[in-house]
Amino acid sequence: MLENLGQVLPIGAQKHGDKTALVIGSRSFSFNDLNHLSGRLASSLHGLGIMAGDRVTLYAQNCWEWIVSYYAIARLGAVVNPINVMLTPEEVLYVVKDCGARVILAPSVKARPLIDLKKNTPLQDIIVFGDDVPSGTRSFNALLEESAPARDDVRSEPEDLSTIGYTSGTTGYPKGAMLSHRAVLLNSAMFANMHVRTQTDTTVTALPCAHVYGNIIMNGAFLTGMTLVLLERFVEADALRSIQLYHATMFEGVPTMFLYLLNSPDLGKYDLSSLTRCTVGGQTMPVAKMQEVEERFDCPLLEVWGMTEIAGAGTTHPYYGPHRLGSIGITLPTVECRIADLANPGRTLEASEVGELMVRGPIVMQGYFGNAEATHETIEPDGWLHSGDVAYMDADGYIYIVDRKKEMILTAGYNVYPAELERVISQHPAVAMVAVGSQPDELKGEVAKAYVVLRHDAQTDEAEILALCKEHLAAYKVPKAVQFVNDLPRTSTGKIMRRKLRSLDA
Repeated sequence: MLENLGQVLPIGAQKHGDKTALVIGSRSFSFNDLNHLSGRLASSLHGLGIMAGDRVTLYAQNCWEWIVSYYAIARLGAVVNPINVMLTPEEVLYVVKDCGARVILAPSVKARPLIDLKKNTPLQDIIVFGDDVPSGTRSFNALLEESAPARDDVRSEPEDLSTIGYTSGTTGYPKGAMLSHRAVLLNSAMFANMHVRTQTDTTVTALPCAHVYGNIIMNGAFLTGMTLVLLERFVEADALRSIQLYHATMFEGVPTMFLYLLNSPDLGKYDLSSLTRCTVGGQTMPVAKMQEVEERFDCPLLEVWGMTEIAGAGTTHPYYGPHRLGSIGITLPTVECRIADLANPGRTLEASEVGELMVRGPIVMQGYFGNAEATHETIEPDGWLHSGDVAYMDADGYIYIVDRKKEMILTAGYNVYPAELERVISQHPAVAMVAVGSQPDELKGEVAKAYVVLRHDAQTDEAEILALCKEHLAAYKVPKAVQFVNDLPRTSTGKIMRRKLRSLDA
């Protein structure tokens, strides 16, 4: 196995040369192309003073520049900080300050709102993709043109920090999961191994490369010599057209994507016969819908479970082996999973007993950046990581998710934490108390709903609350409904019981 992420493209180019590695939009790139571009960018970033250990933020939709930047950062021994493109400038600045990022790379539309705010951050440079380069930023294209030959003299060790991936915070603020080179590479390799990914495969996906699911698909593709057909965003017709055009052997996405495809009137118009397997993850999917996917696509649908804190997947189904719809599969090679007693995490439960899913092994994060308290709460002294998911394991080692111990809401595969929404809504002067719970949604799985108690004699309406949320939160985090109530369900100690919120539904 490779020692660090910086080796992925140089070794990929040695093995696969001019074979197509990436297709995105109307452009395609060979392994040689990506290796050359990432090496030149690494040289330019070094010229700007970026050194091993420096944090560099990537803030963009899927694009070829994102991928070139990712591997350029790794080749310098710097640390990649991939963030969700849907985050607001306010949320981006929190992450940049928290991890101490020196550079951010982004398209113009995302970079412009950050320019005037840069002085309040550790940012040295904002590098902009494309031809529209605002004053006060640097041109990505110019850096590629002006750079010297590739720098390949940095040799990161497997246990060195490669990535800081932020998760939404249960305290209302996100936390940065620190991932080693070994964790990301091993996860990507074992994930590829389970699905028998080879250089003969072509995968189509719209999963964001900044998300751990999309990230292990990207790394797995380049590690194994596959062709990655990357969609900038998910559109049913684009996905179906790409599968047919490129004779894709795999399509990979979250349940919502498959549900939209099943609901598309054009599904039957495309030839999907090249598909040999698909993967789905990010949230649970109804078994009936999984069965429909397998019938309509005529191939297995392999479920995946994972977390940012483990660099991607922790379990999935083997391609050559039984797959059980409704299960998240079996543990990846080199990793351990067990079901722990909810009251005593040191005690492992027997088959079919329900408890918390816990994970241990070299894919587990090093901890939360600058947050020792949260790290100690999440990782036990013996290395077992709390997933926060309530599950059981059958006698054959297949794992089934029952519910989530944490109160996270999964909206179309995105993590939404009630405390973060409550923190924003409570800023409204008319709000006395607020609690956020989940509501079932046929397409997105779950959506957030806010229950608001107003201050005495104060007035506001749903539109004002939602406008406040849209100002401070990414679009996928904004509640889909607001209900005004007289009080909230609480325990005897005054704690709000989110599990009882639905009893208030009008």
